[in-house]
Amino acid sequence: MNILVIGGGGREHAIIQKLKEDPRVEKIFALPGNGGIAADAICLGGSAVDIPAAVAAARDNSIDFVVVAPDDPLVLGMVDALEAEGFPCFGPRKNAAVIEGSKAFSKDLMKKYGIPTAAYETFTDLSRALAYVEACPLPTVVKADGLALGKGVLICETRKEAREAVRSMMEGRLFGDSGATVVIEEFLTGPEVSVLSFTDGETVVPMVSSMDHKRALDGDQGLNTGGMGTVAPNPYYTSEIAAECMEKIFLPTIRAMKAEGRPFKGCLYFGLMLTAEGPRVIEYNCRFGDPETQVVLPLLESSLLEIMLAVSKGTLAETEVKFSQKSACCVILASRGYPQKYDKDLPITLPATEADERIYIAGATEKDGKLLTSGGRVLGAAAVAEDLPAAIGKAYALADRIHFDNAFCRRDIGQRALKALEEKK
Repeated sequence: MNILVIGGGGREHAIIQKLKEDPRVEKIFALPGNGGIAADAICLGGSAVDIPAAVAAARDNSIDFVVVAPDDPLVLGMVDALEAEGFPCFGPRKNAAVIEGSKAFSKDLMKKYGIPTAAYETFTDLSRALAYVEACPLPTVVKADGLALGKGVLICETRKEAREAVRSMMEGRLFGDSGATVVIEEFLTGPEVSVLSFTDGETVVPMVSSMDHKRALDGDQGLNTGGMGTVAPNPYYTSEIAAECMEKIFLPTIRAMKAEGRPFKGCLYFGLMLTAEGPRVIEYNCRFGDPETQVVLPLLESSLLEIMLAVSKGTLAETEVKFSQKSACCVILASRGYPQKYDKDLPITLPATEADERIYIAGATEKDGKLLTSGGRVLGAAAVAEDLPAAIGKAYALADRIHFDNAFCRRDIGQRALKALEEKK
């Protein structure tokens, strides 16, 4: 089979490496791909949101199956366009991808179907939003309705911060048109858990839980990023909580989307907060998370291709989805200055890797046979081991063997998880 993967980051590199394990795969193409992905796939360049280019690439390269990985092309309807031309896909259609494309939609869906989430109000009028933040409980959370590269959420401790957040989104267009509508919601507290799931619109199969680390610096300090590292499984996510989430969140969400005439087929990401009152949905994503994918897929023992084909065909209930009982850790190496200004075109030196190690390239180009940095989050150093302490140690040992100038990483990835494990003893 010839496979086309849409996207060009660390998540896509992890998907491609896992797909390569299936003997049925002959060629993998990536659109656009990146300099590191080029070691594992034929990179076509271009833009991940260029729908006509994706359709042309599928036709020109005799593609048998397409994986649309990023949120933007999904929300724009790339799967609809490809399927209309006869190319089977993994990923939701446009009317289902709206579950991430509009926070107002997802919040209204949860309210309508009784899925537990934070209390909220939605605003399209600046003056009404400003009036609301003068009386709402603090802290409060202000969210841009649309896609904002994972950065459209501001936690406001004071009314001044809340006013500034609302104005920056609705008036200053900090996140472009994504902030024309804002959702202002209750601030929840508790451990956060990421749960990716496979679903064909009827059956939902959760993957191994994970814990993301969004802040740039140790101790959860600094600016929010796209993610500085992950561990899996998340020790806060017990079998009892998993059962409660399946009953109250996962299945009700799939059924709600079907009832709305928006059956969801693909990877549905549940961002959860484990509050004192029980698990609550913080957000949905309509695709694999990044960098959660980089610790979840290395633990998948079944064929990713087989699962994706089953999701596309609606036969997930009859398909084996098996995960290892081991643990995984991914440490992101970024260019100093990220998520603000940082240098590019710095040479990257990669070491040889062992069987339980993975390097996922997120932001790099290839020039004259050399791999050069091109993004803020450059790559992920991931490792699998028998337990979480060993996985964390191996991931950092791998990260320390990788070099590029001005590289930095958080040195505390997984420490909260280790603390949770200690508290369980």
